[in-house]
Amino acid sequence: MNEKNDIRKTKGIQIAETSRIMRRERGGYVVPSQSGDGVYIVKYVKYRATCECPDYEVRQMKCKHIWAVEIILNKKQYQDGSVEITQTIRKTYGQDWSAYNRAQRSEKALFMELLADLCSSIGSPAYKFGRPTLAFSDMIFCAVFKTYSTFSGRRFSTDMQTAKEKDYIDRVPHFNSVFNYLQKEELTPILKKLIEMSALPLKSVETDFAVDSSGFSTRRYKRWFDFKYGKEKDVRIWLKAHLITGVKTNIVTGTEITEAYSHDSKEFGKLVNLTARRFNVEEVSADKAYSSRANMEIVDDIGGTPFIPYKSNTTGKAKGSLLWKKMYHYFMFQRDEFLTHYGKRSNVETTFHMIKSKFGTQIRSKTKTAEINEVLCKILAHNICVLIQEMHELGIEPIFSAQKVGEN
Repeated sequence: MNEKNDIRKTKGIQIAETSRIMRRERGGYVVPSQSGDGVYIVKYVKYRATCECPDYEVRQMKCKHIWAVEIILNKKQYQDGSVEITQTIRKTYGQDWSAYNRAQRSEKALFMELLADLCSSIGSPAYKFGRPTLAFSDMIFCAVFKTYSTFSGRRFSTDMQTAKEKDYIDRVPHFNSVFNYLQKEELTPILKKLIEMSALPLKSVETDFAVDSSGFSTRRYKRWFDFKYGKEKDVRIWLKAHLITGVKTNIVTGTEITEAYSHDSKEFGKLVNLTARRFNVEEVSADKAYSSRANMEIVDDIGGTPFIPYKSNTTGKAKGSLLWKKMYHYFMFQRDEFLTHYGKRSNVETTFHMIKSKFGTQIRSKTKTAEINEVLCKILAHNICVLIQEMHELGIEPIFSAQKVGEN
């Protein structure tokens, strides 16, 4: 068996030396057949290489085409002409399990403490007349804490009583009052501000950022009559959350919530400039949906480097942007180095996974304003959980700004 594998490796070296192996835009590598009859596609699925050739389909083991791709990817040629070939090894990252365990055991208690500290900066509108309203700080505390708990309003009542006993809130509101306050438009800018404030303790940690968007489904439906089939159809309405996150800790530094079919690229500048006000931005990575000369110039203007891949029909013509031309040549001729930086973009997808897996993918509220505020509550709850983890792993001490938020 080892002799046969050596033969396949030798043939793979021959293919790598005599044939052109191309990377496909949609993933995988095109490897010419050694006999000259067509090509085979080599793909990597969860770090496992697969090939379309008959040899791989029968044996389910590394064939000469996979060997050829690995040789191309891992070949190092030195000045003396010698060549070193290394095996493709899955890169793994260690986990500080003791810090993780400590963070998880104390998360709920610390969550209430940090959230109360954040909410202490919230001012309430001046009292004018009528029945006194509940304090914004208390209601936002309860709304975010309820989102964190994932409980229904009735089951969450006990947690509000616990928060009152610990002096995190002044009064225990009725659970319906929490839902009513989420429908207030004036809560939206306050929640966005709290998200920005919650990221500040990691200012010295994060310098590289990633941008992306993802949808959250609502309980509302859009209905119309389909004349072609003569019946009504409906589709669930969803909202899109646009995030910019630090790639080391997955902290969210800025967010925008839009309609489902709003174009991603329009939100890029807002998110990058918002982050640049408080963080030192060295790199910003994003996928092809954000590929434009304007977006690259935005990152360059704040002193950062954009790592946004080019679409297949793109040319390197400057058209008023020398940065576009420079990064195009970087993308085309130093592809591996470019992709090393661009690979950090996957961390924003991890951020969305963390938010949805912990706090749910569906929005429970029933009006648009409340839906937007509920998504913002999920993101704020995520940021606080990230801070708790970094308190135990990096030893940071979260200190929030004393600036008042939401006063009239």
